[in-house]
Amino acid sequence: MVKPSQSETPSLPELRREIDRIDQAMHGLLMERGEIIDRLIAAKQTQETGSAFRPAREAEMMRRLVERHRGILPLDTVESIWRVIISTFTYVQAPFSIHADLSAGDAAMRDSARFHFGFTVPFIPHMGAASVVAAVSESKGDLGLVPASIMAGVGAWWSALEFASAPKIIARLPFVDRADHPAGMPVFVVSRAAAEAMAKEVEVWSVRVAGWTKSVAQALAPLAEVLAVPDRGFDGAALLISVPRGGCIDRVADTLVKAGTSVRATALVGSHATRYRVSAEDAVPTGR
Repeated sequence: MVKPSQSETPSLPELRREIDRIDQAMHGLLMERGEIIDRLIAAKQTQETGSAFRPAREAEMMRRLVERHRGILPLDTVESIWRVIISTFTYVQAPFSIHADLSAGDAAMRDSARFHFGFTVPFIPHMGAASVVAAVSESKGDLGLVPASIMAGVGAWWSALEFASAPKIIARLPFVDRADHPAGMPVFVVSRAAAEAMAKEVEVWSVRVAGWTKSVAQALAPLAEVLAVPDRGFDGAALLISVPRGGCIDRVADTLVKAGTSVRATALVGSHATRYRVSAEDAVPTGR
């Protein structure tokens, strides 16, 4: 490749004018997006709170973002910008608040909330997942953030999601999964979303059991991720189990029974998209 001569090298003022041109174009496109959202609201002929949440569409948008990204701009920055754009325009369509459980760490949860939802959406702190679920249940379209890594001694808050009219787990964040993610705390998003809008690649189940041993956990490991385990000997306790795409809750239940655990009931408490995993070194996609 032939290098440009000294006379062909752009001057600093010229490069800065190019940056200003791009900034103005980006701002113009954001305002144009807002105009389309305004028309979308009119087309729906409704301001029904919560109707704007589209977890499956958001996951697909983020997949396309990761796949086309290149250059020196860190993927984390692009991810956060797009998440804030999506969340803010969702808020414009149907205002909502974020209820967050801070019991696993105030800073980590706030980082996750602001990285994914920005500062426009109101943030309401809670101490305990059960309080978050209760607040979301009483709202018309709020979101709840609860840690996906369940701490010992935490009650089975997900049992409140078993009822047909209850909110469900609709997402697991961060969607772009990497070892050094700046908002890497695993978080479930709990809310109400239309059935056709749900991402259903990974199902999350509440499984009520009696009897739980290490051997049972080992038998279940190839089929599902056990997110929460009841206290040993607690009759009728609820497991929280994540079943990946291609899995089956009936097979999970059969495996539990064969391993010596009595299965009392199963209830679907949500679903989410398969997270997009990238390498920590250079943010190059390595799989889904």
